[in-house]
Amino acid sequence: MSGAIKMTPRVVATITPQRIGFVGGGTDLPAYYELNNGEVISSTIDKYIYVTVKKHSPLFNEAYRLSYSKTEHVDRLDDIENDIARECLRLVPVEPPLYIATAADLPASSGLGSSSSFAVGLLNALHLLRGERVSPAQLAEEACEVEIGMLNNPIGKQDQYAAAFGGLNHFFFKKNGRVDIDHLFLPNDLLNNIFKNSLLVWSGLQRDASAILAKQNDNLKTNAHNYQNLILGNEKLKNIFLNPPSAFLEEVGGLLENGWRVKKGLEDSISSSEINQIHAQILELGGLGGKLCGAGGGGFLFELIPSKHHEEVFKVFGQSRVLRVNYEPHGSRVLYELY
Repeated sequence: MSGAIKMTPRVVATITPQRIGFVGGGTDLPAYYELNNGEVISSTIDKYIYVTVKKHSPLFNEAYRLSYSKTEHVDRLDDIENDIARECLRLVPVEPPLYIATAADLPASSGLGSSSSFAVGLLNALHLLRGERVSPAQLAEEACEVEIGMLNNPIGKQDQYAAAFGGLNHFFFKKNGRVDIDHLFLPNDLLNNIFKNSLLVWSGLQRDASAILAKQNDNLKTNAHNYQNLILGNEKLKNIFLNPPSAFLEEVGGLLENGWRVKKGLEDSISSSEINQIHAQILELGGLGGKLCGAGGGGFLFELIPSKHHEEVFKVFGQSRVLRVNYEPHGSRVLYELY
């Protein structure tokens, strides 16, 4: 008796969230956690990377067409210029011809983990096109393999795991490479309270995160004390989350502020006079504390600001530079499949 024919889709689209790291960023770098163990608390937000992969018609006479900030038409996998797309296809092969398109809610190099969200979303789509449904843990590890193992990017592992799993998580990065996850559920709508009283403010600067992280890695041993303070921030924030004080927002803001001061001490290029000035302005407008998202050097600042001051912040910085975001509980998922 012959087995059933395995149906595979001809078009797949995925949606993958971006993230905001609250505390511990930098301790997810292999150069740190392989010696000391690392920890990060982060949350995914309602800003996304969208990936569509479809079987391309042979009538176009090309093996691969990629559409992102530019368009690529190539006949060999090795000729694909988009590093992440090329290595994802190498790790999870799908027979060409293929068409891959991606779009984003926010600009690249914004500090919200867009590259890793793209890797996770593309890997998810490629597996689905092969008729495979894989776990968030597999997607996260494969994205780490692409970005860290295959491309040798000097980055950490928090973004891939946040994008794959979604939600508010306390990640533990173990010396042996294992990642343990404590998925946090906050009482009394506390997480929504944080997002209702916070804003993302665009610095106007886009940066090369890899260059900054490479310098961080080089200076890691001389900054051991600062990294330990970043680790301690996780325990303090988790305690505030699970045992909320009456001055909840002020306590969270103070912890973000302290973490940002410590982070700036890791490497001079993490901040700049322009970024420091923006942050100081926000504090003067009623901000309770904040930090630059991601590796540093540019992108968005995440600022805890009571909602009564939001309009004033919009007025000072302009509608095009200030953004409200909300909590996203889900990781990478399927938008649609066509057979």
